[in-house]
Amino acid sequence: MTIIIISLLLLVSLVPNLTFTAHVGIVDGQEAKPHSRPYMVSVQQFDQNICAGFLISDRFVLTAAQCWHQNQDLTVVVGAHDLRKRQHSKNFIVKNHITHPNFNSKTFENDIMLLKLKEKVPLNNKIRPISLPKNGESFKADTLCSVAGWGRLWTKGPVSDLLLEAKTAIVNDAECKLRWGSHYVPSMMICAFGHGGSCNGDGGGPLVCNNTAVGVTIFRDHYLCNSRLLPNVYTKISVYLPWIRSIIGNV
Repeated sequence: MTIIIISLLLLVSLVPNLTFTAHVGIVDGQEAKPHSRPYMVSVQQFDQNICAGFLISDRFVLTAAQCWHQNQDLTVVVGAHDLRKRQHSKNFIVKNHITHPNFNSKTFENDIMLLKLKEKVPLNNKIRPISLPKNGESFKADTLCSVAGWGRLWTKGPVSDLLLEAKTAIVNDAECKLRWGSHYVPSMMICAFGHGGSCNGDGGGPLVCNNTAVGVTIFRDHYLCNSRLLPNVYTKISVYLPWIRSIIGNV
């Protein structure tokens, strides 16, 4: 799923055909300490990781709307580190998916979705929700953050069975707009650059700053994971808190 970017920016002289892709594994990252991110969820179809997500309560997972397709049955795996081993993890059936009513699958605006699980998740030190930002809260440029997932290790490379993580930092809106043009909407998106970044299979995972989930991974450079030219882009969670709370209450 790509969109050809036609831009008048100086960047065009460097890369004539810029595209972005959704469903963005962690590139140039490192293995996370097992269960150090107890909120992380693998969103799966037919026992295969297709996206990441994260627990925000004992019944709801937050992820990207692009991770669900019509008539698709999803399950989530919580408490996992190595997806090949299930001694600490549990599988849950998704009872209902609630995509944002204004989600645009072509532009990825309002790309956010709640998954209601069929059963409550038993919380413990290896499985627990992550905090969300305050309503309208923003984070300054250069704030150090991180991303994690089980996606591809490099562009068109194999996926990771182990949860990987990478550091990244918030980029100011003006720079994000310069890089992405009209595809970046500051009122509903955040972008970030780092030594490591997302790749196919990490879409829906959280951008975590100060132990708070501030973004949902939505798109990146289609041709090159962890591009030095185009930062990864995330849905800005603080904008959507009223919508989230209208469905699940305060979190």
